Amino acid sequence: MESLGLIEVSSVTGALDALDVMCKTANVSFVTWERKLGGRLVTIIVKGSVAAVTEAVDAAMARGLVKPCAHAVIANPHEETARIVEISASRLKKKG
Repeated sequence: MESLGLIEVSSVTGALDALDVMCKTANVSFVTWERKLGGRLVTIIVKGSVAAVTEAVDAAMARGLVKPCAHAVIANPHEETARIVEISASRLKKKG
């Protein structure tokens, strides 16, 4: 699996804006999202090379509509981490 980038913001609107900034800034792909507390906390997960994911997360931190509550770049994620992300992504695909 490629590197993962995570951004957690306090609204769905802010999360979609962060995703838009990340995808326009660097060569990353949307993987999945998780909404908690009725959408008041939203985590967006993207994947790509370490450099692209880092650039995308930094851009969302600097230019996003809503200041992220948390962010992370995971280079070469462990297989268990990748499995959890894949489970989340598969739930999203089933809903669609």
